[in-house]
Amino acid sequence: MEASLPCFLPIISISFFFFFTNTASSLTFCLPQSCAETGPVIQFPFRIKNSKPARCGYPGYDLYCNNKNQTILTLPHSGPFVVNGIDYFNQLIYINDPGSCLPRRILNNNFTLSGPRFRPVFSINYTLYNCSADYISPGSVPVFCLRSANFKVLAVKWGGGLEKNGSVPAVCRNFSTIKSPVELTAVNPIGDTTLEWFMPAVCLRCGDAGGCEYAGESANGCLNLPPRSDSRGLPRSAKYGIIIGVGIPGLVCLIGLVCFACGKIRMYGQRHRLEAQLSNLTSNPLPMVIVTGLDGPTIESYHKTVLGESRRLPNPNDGTCPICLAEYQPKETLRTIPDCNHYFHANCIDEWLRINATCPLCRNTPSESSVVTPSSSMSSSSSSAS
Repeated sequence: MEASLPCFLPIISISFFFFFTNTASSLTFCLPQSCAETGPVIQFPFRIKNSKPARCGYPGYDLYCNNKNQTILTLPHSGPFVVNGIDYFNQLIYINDPGSCLPRRILNNNFTLSGPRFRPVFSINYTLYNCSADYISPGSVPVFCLRSANFKVLAVKWGGGLEKNGSVPAVCRNFSTIKSPVELTAVNPIGDTTLEWFMPAVCLRCGDAGGCEYAGESANGCLNLPPRSDSRGLPRSAKYGIIIGVGIPGLVCLIGLVCFACGKIRMYGQRHRLEAQLSNLTSNPLPMVIVTGLDGPTIESYHKTVLGESRRLPNPNDGTCPICLAEYQPKETLRTIPDCNHYFHANCIDEWLRINATCPLCRNTPSESSVVTPSSSMSSSSSSAS
């Protein structure tokens, strides 16, 4: 049986396909992402929406990239926020207002950062005062993004600043009370707001290891979880490197072994076929066919003619010897091939017939009945053409 490398190519291709399909499902499809080189790393439970399979993130943790390559988190009751950092180990996310004026958004009656997935880590109560542009109070913080040319907005923590005196100056007016998820300072823009996130306890084991996948509501958990251990072990990126570093050379070695086996099988098949052919030739030898010219007596039995002065021959086209291509001259001896009656110089045709038994012109072989005996040939050789 003979086999060749192309027979194994489909097997190699299928193995190669499944190897990298399985590797890609865990290494490529759910690899960490980022909206920009300096942006936060995005991995489970977060994912960039519509760029990775849904299983790469937990429901409700979708992010997206805006036209400025900023990472955006949209909260159900508060709208979009810019994500400046994510602490996967402590389950914290740091966000800020894209317009750098969080107090203006807090003044909206529907504003809240709390929800089924996220909750602010800090909550500080402030009273906002609308004061004259010239008024200054050491115990208050100016909110620059809410000021105008005619007035300024001052934020005062409950129980401090303007309220210590028990009355509000005539140049100020109390217009709102808010709960801020970040401490308001004189620095503009407002600092990042810190949120913590929630998910099933089993998924919290992912920590900052990454690589987890959502198992679905029925499973109520996650897949590809890191082992329960106090030791953090190798980083996931190092594990990926080991898998790729060992898997690819192993696959190359496997292909090499298959190619080597194919070559051995092909050589065995060729040798087996050659041995069978030699055995067949030995048991059934082919008949030997040896082609030779005519012997001397047979050649001499062909009719000879001495050409006369007129150089006339029965066939008008026989004026030139077809072998040497020289014209016949008087007194030259010619010889005729029986049956076809073609003339030649006797010396030319004699040499030809010693190595070939056929006529040089028509390639016919004279029949035995047309060959005369040497005695008759000798008598005819004395005749001459008139």
